[in-house]
Amino acid sequence: MDDWDSDSWRGRGSPSSSTRRGTRRVWLAGVLAVGLLIVAGVGFRVAAAKFSWMIGEPVKLPVPLREIPTEIDGWVGTEREIPAVTDEYLRSNYADDYMSRQYVHAAAVLWADVYVVYCSSRPAGIIGHKPMVCYPAHGWDHEQTTESEFVCDSGRRVQCEIHRFRDRETYQQKVVLSFYVVNGRTTVREKDFASVLGRRPNLSGDYARYVAQVQISAQFALPESSERSVEAAARSLVDTILAYLPDAEGRVAAADPNANG
Repeated sequence: MDDWDSDSWRGRGSPSSSTRRGTRRVWLAGVLAVGLLIVAGVGFRVAAAKFSWMIGEPVKLPVPLREIPTEIDGWVGTEREIPAVTDEYLRSNYADDYMSRQYVHAAAVLWADVYVVYCSSRPAGIIGHKPMVCYPAHGWDHEQTTESEFVCDSGRRVQCEIHRFRDRETYQQKVVLSFYVVNGRTTVREKDFASVLGRRPNLSGDYARYVAQVQISAQFALPESSERSVEAAARSLVDTILAYLPDAEGRVAAADPNANG
């Protein structure tokens, strides 16, 4: 120990003043970064709370979808109960209104489940909610999807998709006809409302700015019977369904006492 110079030892083994300053700067930078994260987190929560408050109330249609007639051209509909947890999920995530019924045409020995959901306060909330995602999640294997078209009783032509699924346990096939209505115009393409502009929340509460989805499904022992049933239901029911959704000019035919059909 006598051969060691104490000053030399401190110079070699202890941090220099410049090193200490560098360490202090790093420490201060870390504290500042954490502080900024905290501030950003608080700001995000405040903004999110304000945003949720602004769109907390659903956008209401002039005539609710539950007012769609239960008797249409020989088809008689009865309400299909949706589990409370599903109802809460729909309304909490994207649905401002919806209708779920089973329509039966006794004379033609046909039936079809009809589901309509209207999304206006958060139009983009429906992105990804489609048969190819939802049915496999509930035990159905997707077999095929094709683009098709049907002609309503009024002569209106509507593009649609025909999806075919098979139950993993019973092997029965379900056929689902689906399409979207975007601000009054029918489409089968999700990209028509998945753009950056289409994802904006509807803070103004304009009921004419929306995305709706229509699904008509049936499950018979014979696949061709299922397809015949959903197409027959679409031809007879879709004109009436569209009368309860705003058209491209924002008019709702069902709310106009002078409208025909």
